[in-house]
Amino acid sequence: MAGVSVGESDENPVAINVTAMVDIIFCLCVFYMCSFKFKQLEGKFDSWLPKDKGTGGVGDTTALIQEIRVALFWDDAGQKTIRRFLSREVTSDVELQQFIHDQHADNLRLGKTDVPVIVDAEARVPWTEVITVINLAKREGIANIEFALGLPLQAK
Repeated sequence: MAGVSVGESDENPVAINVTAMVDIIFCLCVFYMCSFKFKQLEGKFDSWLPKDKGTGGVGDTTALIQEIRVALFWDDAGQKTIRRFLSREVTSDVELQQFIHDQHADNLRLGKTDVPVIVDAEARVPWTEVITVINLAKREGIANIEFALGLPLQAK
């Protein structure tokens, strides 16, 4: 008989059927393996979102902060990213880093140490371009980096 302990009656007075117990343990193992999720670390970085900006609430409108804004747009015709610093089009990383450096130095001279670098990227812009802007700002020692809500994807 499968699953039943057999032996001498005085050695094993009660016959135990372990088939049901093995089935339950197997089902529990399958359940826990299917419901287990791995912690994904790649592609994420720490961010602390401000509570006084965005759609969550109204910020302090009395303090005017001159921002360092870098806008990233996707050009369908050229299949490349167009970068703008304020209203100027930027073609190279060196030029963009110089603009960020100059603006940050001007803000430091005015005593404004907490001026953020705001990255405003369209949804079609590759993430490598966004990370490049973040790296350029970090090289200049700017820790306050914010993201603006870019233009949504247009249906074709």
